[in-house]
Amino acid sequence: MKRTLLFLFVTLFIYTLSAQPLSQRLDALLQEEVLKTSEVGITVFDLTAGETLYRYQDDKLYRPASVEKIITSVTALAQLGADYTLDTRLRYTGIIENDTLKGSLYLTGGFDPEFMEADLDRMVSALSEQAIRYVTDTIAADVSMTDSVYWGSGWSWDDTPYSFQPYLSPLMLNRGCVDVAVSPTQKDSLPTVVCTPRSDYYTVHNQGVSRNPQAGKLTITRNWLSNGNTITISGNVTRPYTETLNVYSSKDFFFHTFVSRLQEQGIYAPAYTYADCPATCDSTKILYTLRRPIKEVLQRALKKSDNLCAESMFYHLAARHAAHKRVSAEDGTDAIHAFMKAELGFNPDSYKIADGSGVSLYNYISPRLLLEYLKYAYYHRDIFLPLYDSLPIAGVDGTLQYRMKQSAARGNVRAKTGSVTGVSSLAGYVKAANGHQLAFVIINQNVLKLSKARAFQDKVCDILAR
Repeated sequence: MKRTLLFLFVTLFIYTLSAQPLSQRLDALLQEEVLKTSEVGITVFDLTAGETLYRYQDDKLYRPASVEKIITSVTALAQLGADYTLDTRLRYTGIIENDTLKGSLYLTGGFDPEFMEADLDRMVSALSEQAIRYVTDTIAADVSMTDSVYWGSGWSWDDTPYSFQPYLSPLMLNRGCVDVAVSPTQKDSLPTVVCTPRSDYYTVHNQGVSRNPQAGKLTITRNWLSNGNTITISGNVTRPYTETLNVYSSKDFFFHTFVSRLQEQGIYAPAYTYADCPATCDSTKILYTLRRPIKEVLQRALKKSDNLCAESMFYHLAARHAAHKRVSAEDGTDAIHAFMKAELGFNPDSYKIADGSGVSLYNYISPRLLLEYLKYAYYHRDIFLPLYDSLPIAGVDGTLQYRMKQSAARGNVRAKTGSVTGVSSLAGYVKAANGHQLAFVIINQNVLKLSKARAFQDKVCDILAR
């Protein structure tokens, strides 16, 4: 009897809530404790009915954090297309005779953020299969796609040596990072250390101690303040553990490792340098091309909130938009601005877009602007389908895997998260109980405990899903 009464009470409670107007239910959340010391901007749009459902401070400017990746992604899908590829090429000048390339070999970077060690080995093997053993002039790395600035404007200097802020370059190996795996051995002995990709570009200083709490906390870092690449392991190792560190600098890491692998295969040249591939490196003189579908890059940028993948799309937008080589972040901003003005009808001067990932402290957008990108994608199916497929699913995967598991939003909400110090944001799509597709944007600002902002966002999504 008690269980029956409890069931009836809960059912009545949920029915009473659902009977309230949406605006009233969302307004009630504005009394949450987290908003007593912070700000929030919210906007909700019914894509099926084509009408605004809720707005609260949605024209104010906020730092977006990683929800800015939606702006980059939608623009990239619209301007580059879902079939676009990011290409890394081996090209040459001169002629090939027997085992000798009488000319120069060029490794041309295409800012592929997913280029891994296996891809490098395939590229070296492709050259080896050509039976080339000697290059008479030079083996050169062509990084002319972008300028030499390796961090975005407004990025925090102390975010290095963390993997989420690698040194940007058209040549990126293992996302510009080294994976350092440590495992304990016998008590008080040195732990086992395995680093990938394999390279002598960096050095390893193993000072760790196995299974001894007196050794202190395990620390894996590199001498980043002096731009060094000495990886140091210290402290107590009690279980297998992997840390990923960025490397200074990405282009040198890639090129050095590439040359080393060539020499292992018996392929040599009298000189190794950085140089632009000349016009004579036309399509008839391509030895190998590794193509990365933009959909792979998009998937990681959104599901995992990967900054490098977002910056890669940002710079490819810059290269498509600009009429010159060595594009900069400013060229990427110009590409975003041009789309914003031409396709959305918004004035770019009213906002600040400094990078493609949302890492920059200089980014400022409004929830209303971001909503327009979600709307534009939804009404253009060739953009919406790959975008929707790449967004994290509440309670299922990506950066939303552990959120909203016990709510009506589970498996329903598909949205991009955003987190930097003081900022938590969420933007995407949810299907309402009446079957209508909704788009929403929530940006919490000046929040010291991001968990409180996320809890607030989860409540909003639960209401929208009901």
